[in-house]
Amino acid sequence: MKFRWKTAVWSLIYLLLLLSLLTPLTAISVFLIILPGVILYTSLNLKSFLVHVIPVLLIGLIISPIYLIFGIFFLIPAIVIGHCYKKQKPALNTLVLGTGTILAEFLLLLLISTTLFQIDFSEYIRETIEFTMTPVTESGGNNALTNGLVMDEEMAEAVSSATVQMIPFALIVTSLVMASLTHVIARPILGRMGIRVNRLKPIREWRLPKSLIWYYFLGIILQLVAGNTDNGFLTMIALNFSPLINFCFMIQAIGFFFFAAHARSWHPVIPYLLAVATFLIGPMRIIGIIDLAFPLREAISKPKR
Repeated sequence: MKFRWKTAVWSLIYLLLLLSLLTPLTAISVFLIILPGVILYTSLNLKSFLVHVIPVLLIGLIISPIYLIFGIFFLIPAIVIGHCYKKQKPALNTLVLGTGTILAEFLLLLLISTTLFQIDFSEYIRETIEFTMTPVTESGGNNALTNGLVMDEEMAEAVSSATVQMIPFALIVTSLVMASLTHVIARPILGRMGIRVNRLKPIREWRLPKSLIWYYFLGIILQLVAGNTDNGFLTMIALNFSPLINFCFMIQAIGFFFFAAHARSWHPVIPYLLAVATFLIGPMRIIGIIDLAFPLREAISKPKR
């Protein structure tokens, strides 16, 4: 009975997160809403899972049909991740499948928005930029920070176009963060319920393939070519490809910092501080490039003579 009460509580949490999606709490709830579905699907059989989930969807439908759409939308990746947990698949495979499912849904939503509903994201972003910047430019006066800042039509169009072209990169990173955060929180919770979930390798063991170096050079070439062409598709690839590669180098650098901390017995806080700095200070990703290109870890792990 205690276990049933726990799952009932997770159904309530799912409902509250679902209803908070159209509130100022959206930025928080959207990253947590997959979690209740994962807990319920992993800890229950299919029939019990439906018994817990269907009432939530019906309540959402009664309040507004959009909540039913949101509920189904976020249940799909929850079921995928929960199924991987039930099958005891490696944590990395689970993250890849979860991220891929979320990304596929986002892309489908983007396609439907632009084709069926004729939503022009470029125009929407341009209007938002103009609305945001107009008070700043008009009230700038002699302020050294805003003096000479003029958001004309051409600049607004350029910024909105670049923002739209970066949407794929933003969707990929968002999908990865949602899947990773769900795994990090769900694993200990399920562990307390007596359900074993495979863990990721320690951060110090994270190593990406050396071929990433060649992709880095390919990204540089793409940027050079895209800068001299009017091909919008090629420009979009270049704008999204390089940030993705740089993000991978950041992950590699973080793995190296944790490896070095383990090998050299640093204070446990140091690698975490360096990890945060890696995301805040872009050039620190160079450590990741060096770690990929050269046997850096082997060098620092050699015993001192």
